[in-house]
Amino acid sequence: MPGWIDLSVPVVTGMPVYPGDPAVEVSVALRAPRDGVNVLRLHMGSQSGTHVDAPYHVDDAWPRLDELPLDRFAGHAVVADVRGLPDRAPITPDLLAPALRQLRPGALFLLATGWSAYWGTDHYPAHPWLTPEAAEALVAAGVRTVAVDALSVDPTPEPGDETADFGLPAHRVLCGAGGVIAENLTGLDQLVGLPDVELFLFPLRLPGADGAPVRAVARAV
Repeated sequence: MPGWIDLSVPVVTGMPVYPGDPAVEVSVALRAPRDGVNVLRLHMGSQSGTHVDAPYHVDDAWPRLDELPLDRFAGHAVVADVRGLPDRAPITPDLLAPALRQLRPGALFLLATGWSAYWGTDHYPAHPWLTPEAAEALVAAGVRTVAVDALSVDPTPEPGDETADFGLPAHRVLCGAGGVIAENLTGLDQLVGLPDVELFLFPLRLPGADGAPVRAVARAV
């Protein structure tokens, strides 16, 4: 399927957010008939919707969003097809091995879990998650950008147990290597099996930020 493919979720009021993050509200600020122009008012967290995490997201000593090189946010992408896993299943190094063998230097790594099918439902937080060993295998292979079609690369707390502390081990492995994590992508199934994919994840330019929403787009060439 050659051409451009949008991998971003729409930004709308009440959209899913990670437990404890600010709710998203989109409302009308100005109207053309009354004010001469149409303008929306946005209230959202830096981790809302399809977004990237900078290393600073999990450690004050690590690089902020605007300190990262732009090549972290665009380039050739390799897709790991890990669809069909059960709820809250670990994604292990063995599951990533076929995709790791396809890596080029500087490639971005996509985890296609199929979980975007549950976006907006109570089942969405029950996504598969990247084990620390799998994250270490990615870093060892030279990967510095990992994107997933789920709420997080780490486990998300069960509903009603939002105080659970999983320590975000995969975040710490990837971000500790100066890496970028992109979450809440959608439609990655469209990229599975394509031989040549370019990925673009450019964030808003927020100085000193922990992360920012992105318009995630792929191009099959």
